[in-house]
Amino acid sequence: MPKSLFGFVLLIGRHHQIAIAALSVVLFLAGTAPLEVQRRIINAATAGAPYQAILILVLAYLGLVLLEGLTKLLLNIYRGWIGEIAVRWLRKSALAASERSSEGPVDALAEGVQLSIIIAEAESVGGFVGTSISEPLLQAGILVAVGGYMIYLEPLMALAVAIVFLPQIGFVPLMQSAINRRVETKITIMRHVSQSMVQHVVTNDAFEAQGNRVEGLFSLNMSIYRIKFTMNFMMNLMTQLGYAGIFALGGYYVVTGKTEIGTVVAFISGLSKVRDPWGELVDWYRDLRVTQVKYAMIRDASATAGSEADTFASVERLSLS
Repeated sequence: MPKSLFGFVLLIGRHHQIAIAALSVVLFLAGTAPLEVQRRIINAATAGAPYQAILILVLAYLGLVLLEGLTKLLLNIYRGWIGEIAVRWLRKSALAASERSSEGPVDALAEGVQLSIIIAEAESVGGFVGTSISEPLLQAGILVAVGGYMIYLEPLMALAVAIVFLPQIGFVPLMQSAINRRVETKITIMRHVSQSMVQHVVTNDAFEAQGNRVEGLFSLNMSIYRIKFTMNFMMNLMTQLGYAGIFALGGYYVVTGKTEIGTVVAFISGLSKVRDPWGELVDWYRDLRVTQVKYAMIRDASATAGSEADTFASVERLSLS
């Protein structure tokens, strides 16, 4: 197996990743344009423009929304297909290693690890392959496009929105590192559970050990939940502060005649559009760090299962066909 997670991503289908990246560019461009159309509709209505002109803008808005939705549908299906190919690759790799190891003495630990990979670990690692490149490109593209548009409309209000996201650059990586350590421990415990099941050892000590492992998994999961949801709470709080800043500055600018109501509405919609991509980008980063840990453990397990080169070649022929 490739040493790095992204080496595995490119192995599964670099040409498909290029196509997915192109769809991502189309999607974030199509997703930004409706903000300007929305602003023009509101300004046209408040300025007493002819209804025909407003109707044309509404139809343009609907066309852009339809284009965005269809592109997103195609992108999601494409990414799901790539992810399932990666899952199949990993599972066939584990099966090939299992078949080869059955020729010699049975190692319960190796059997348990292979069982864990086939049942659980391959799903999350393979699923990440479909979004590994397109997701950050798409979400970062939306952030840059919408952020640039907001700076163009009103730089000071855009600065207020940007300040909201700055603290997250600090606390998100720290909290994610804490989650990663727990995920690695969780995978190790799950493999020991699988190992014990393969051994079929029925003693009081074995039952007690399995019970302790299950309790350990419970504690680890609860710890992960606490960190994860605390992080979500802090991110949501920052976003609401951004809305408060827009209401305060926007209201002042409208009252003093320095801007139009359509600009304030565009900023509110813009923050909503920025909030989702920012959250998706944070989720992608969390998935990246966790998946890197999981992939490294699968890779190391495959390396110790036997002749890795033979497995790699045979599985590649099976899975990429």
